[in-house]
Amino acid sequence: MKLMRNLHPEKTTRESVSLGLNRRQFLKQAGIASGGIAAASMLGSGMIRKAEAAGAARGPVETKRTICTHCSVGCGIYAEVSSGVWTGHEPAFDHPINRGSHCAKGASVIHHTHSEKRVKYPMKLEGGKWKKLSWEEAIDQVGDLMLKIRQESGPDALFFMGSAKFSNEQCYLYRKFAAMWGTNNIDHSARICHSTTVAGVANTWGYGAMTNSYNDMHHCKSMLFIGANPAEAHPVSLQHVLVGKERGAKMIVVDPRFTRTAAHADEYVHIRPGTDIPFIYGLLWHIFDNGWEDQDFIDRRVWAMEEIRAEVKNYPPDEVELITGVAPEQVARVAKTLADHRPGTIVWCMGGTQHTVGNANTRAYCILQLALGNMGVSGGGANIFRGHDNVQGATDLGLLFDNLPGYYGLSEGAWKHWSRVWELDYDWVKSRFDQGEYLGKKPMHTPGIPCSRWHDGVMEDPAKLGQKDNIRMAFYWGQSVNTETRGREVREALNRMDAVVVVDPYPTMAAVMHTRKDNVFLLPACTQFETYGSVTASNRSIQWRDKVVEPVFESKSDQEIMYLLAKKLGFADQLCKNIKVNGNEPLVEDVTREWNHGMWTIGMTGQSPERLKMHQQNWGTFEFEDLSARGGPAKGDTYGLPWPCWGTPELGHPGTHILYDTSKHIMKGGGNFRARFGVEYEGQNLLADDPGSKGNELGGGHPEFTDEMLKQLGWWEELTAEEKQAAEGRNWKTDLSGGIQRVAMAHGCIPYGNARARCKVWTFPDPVPVHREPLYTPRRDLAIKYPNLDDRQVHRLPTLYKSIQEKVIRENLDRKFPLIVTTGRLVEYEGGGEETRSNPWLAELQQTMFVEMNPADAADRGIRDGDAVTLHSPEGPVLYISAMVTERVIPGECFMPYHFAGIFEGESLVPRYPEGTVPYIQGESANTAMTYGYDPVTQMQETKVSICQINRA
Repeated sequence: MKLMRNLHPEKTTRESVSLGLNRRQFLKQAGIASGGIAAASMLGSGMIRKAEAAGAARGPVETKRTICTHCSVGCGIYAEVSSGVWTGHEPAFDHPINRGSHCAKGASVIHHTHSEKRVKYPMKLEGGKWKKLSWEEAIDQVGDLMLKIRQESGPDALFFMGSAKFSNEQCYLYRKFAAMWGTNNIDHSARICHSTTVAGVANTWGYGAMTNSYNDMHHCKSMLFIGANPAEAHPVSLQHVLVGKERGAKMIVVDPRFTRTAAHADEYVHIRPGTDIPFIYGLLWHIFDNGWEDQDFIDRRVWAMEEIRAEVKNYPPDEVELITGVAPEQVARVAKTLADHRPGTIVWCMGGTQHTVGNANTRAYCILQLALGNMGVSGGGANIFRGHDNVQGATDLGLLFDNLPGYYGLSEGAWKHWSRVWELDYDWVKSRFDQGEYLGKKPMHTPGIPCSRWHDGVMEDPAKLGQKDNIRMAFYWGQSVNTETRGREVREALNRMDAVVVVDPYPTMAAVMHTRKDNVFLLPACTQFETYGSVTASNRSIQWRDKVVEPVFESKSDQEIMYLLAKKLGFADQLCKNIKVNGNEPLVEDVTREWNHGMWTIGMTGQSPERLKMHQQNWGTFEFEDLSARGGPAKGDTYGLPWPCWGTPELGHPGTHILYDTSKHIMKGGGNFRARFGVEYEGQNLLADDPGSKGNELGGGHPEFTDEMLKQLGWWEELTAEEKQAAEGRNWKTDLSGGIQRVAMAHGCIPYGNARARCKVWTFPDPVPVHREPLYTPRRDLAIKYPNLDDRQVHRLPTLYKSIQEKVIRENLDRKFPLIVTTGRLVEYEGGGEETRSNPWLAELQQTMFVEMNPADAADRGIRDGDAVTLHSPEGPVLYISAMVTERVIPGECFMPYHFAGIFEGESLVPRYPEGTVPYIQGESANTAMTYGYDPVTQMQETKVSICQINRA
């Protein structure tokens, strides 16, 4: 009976259930019995309960529903709160995504609020010492510096690093804050994890997001993982993967390293880092050669596949083996497996995205799925696992240097749309920006500095920048700088700026990596468990979080800090014109309603706070198989109303489980490829030769809906008088009434049109994906045969390509640094690691920064497992780490995890932390040694392939 009551926590009382931490096998494994880090730090803290008789009363207990703040699987949590204190939690057994599962990070997430390592009050570095400030002093001093720099150098002299740890509402408010300040120098961690996914996928079939869901992987017949290690990076997702495998799906893992995910595979394929495109083309060579492609699907729904056929001819089996190292018979076997087991899905993560050819990699993955006809079907699609709990939402909400919320660009039309949503005069918004022209472009309409290269914005010659002056001050709001490559340049940039502002529950590396003595501010933001709002999982489901406890110490919610700064800077009234402010805190529900009012492009308009809360309160009514609600208050909906959830909330669209699914009516979640690229190109028709979603009254391909199209079709009179007024002169994504969308859908039509997916992106440097050898490669023969791009200006920054590749050969760096090095995740830690390395339960599990190297390479260097070693980068840095000798990596290749920090080229940064905030575990950051390299479309950094040398220390 006790277990059954746990399934209905809304009825939970202290008498019915006790969530004492002693119930977790995890804690036993974490070293509690041996008196390790976890035990030593937690005894006496109030988190380990005394033994008590069953049913002993300790007062009333509330159960809060929240979502794990680590990866983007979106696991539900029941948090138990007594007298305002978070006392225990369980994974939600009735949650439709995690169904009672947790990973190590989720199991210990309670410690995020309790951590003694948190920043407890505002602080400032003065004369090399940390000084406590009041919030009033901190806001005044930070604001005065901002205004001074604006006066001297313009609004673009500030950089606003945002966070995938924000809620959707906080992401939106931060992007709006930057707009009110007058800059596009704002970004977040998607830049360095999946920006190339968004660019590549959106430019292939219309939207840059996961097309299916974790749950839908139950229905796969094959699963191809490339550059993805969900067993460690997204552990709970693996339960869905293994359900599919148990039902007969063939599991293929393609990775440079034999990972924990590869251990589950039917077939493991070792691939040389940076050779994804030749491998995919190797598969397509066999698919085309044997006639295994879905020609009917291609004829109806795909454009320019013939150009792919022509390019694939350049990658016959022997050439693929030369480039990738994969034997011809294995490539042929994998191709046949995929052809024989359809529908199949493809899964990729940062192993595929973090390359100078990242956008081309992701397009190649998409093209493979188009060739096999695996799109728009259950068990197919692209299951793109995002890394942080709201990295999907942060990207959707426009926390980017090149977009406004909803992927509206930076054109005058896009700015006018959002000015209408905000009910602000466009000319006032425009006046906030620098009015000059730099490199022939105006800053308001030019992408800003990306977070992968903010340090170049600080140090580059101003004459080469697409803005008035260098970056002089930066906010690191929920993002740690050890996640960026070229560590020495990052440190120098931190030293050069006028001021550094860290807004975070923890100090993060931005507060200590520099050598400066003054003008570093720490503003303690509370965790997501101390506020509330919505968060978007990888599958586009939007989930509501309760506030578990009030902000601890002197921390404040992110939205309150933004509002306080806006008041100081003079635009609080504009920031919150239609948002109620309670004291100094904007009302979260009003923020949700405002982004609902503007994000018509991706259908983030139908998810009102009320609908999202109703889904949250009825987790158990949604199916584990397909996220649908068969009954209950949400009957007919897909869990979390995954976008596109078309129209207004009142229209009741159920959300879209599987993108581009033509077997369903649009009002049941159906869709087709988007007419995002016009109706023709060089005389070729881009519209589908297919009716598209079920019930489409137009019966075939059609362009995007506009007011004129409604009039031509005779459907204009179906709008109300108010809708006509709002829709006049508008299209489906700028009509704030939603009338154009409503009428189009009433006739079974997708508002964004019905087009073909495109295999050729004529606006990209490589319209069709081609192999380009990494900048730092030990294969000079291939660098000559497959050179990288010419150096070029990318948005505001000059960007190097071929000149670096030529330098590697000229200076024999490929011979001096003969080992290929790649990086990746550990299950115990997250991102830059400041939060998770400050968690004693997780710190107990992984205490040492290391490099994995093959026994042969170790023997050649006289290195044994556990030895202290130095890892040398071709750009100069030296890391002091430990060797893990293992056959998980092949000879000539090595691997480092990237979550460590606190040591910089052998120098301990511990003395620079404020007292009491030093994480339990320190180590060298892998990214200190990772080298120059950026995608030409998105400025994604190259972290998955470089070269190094390793010696005994």
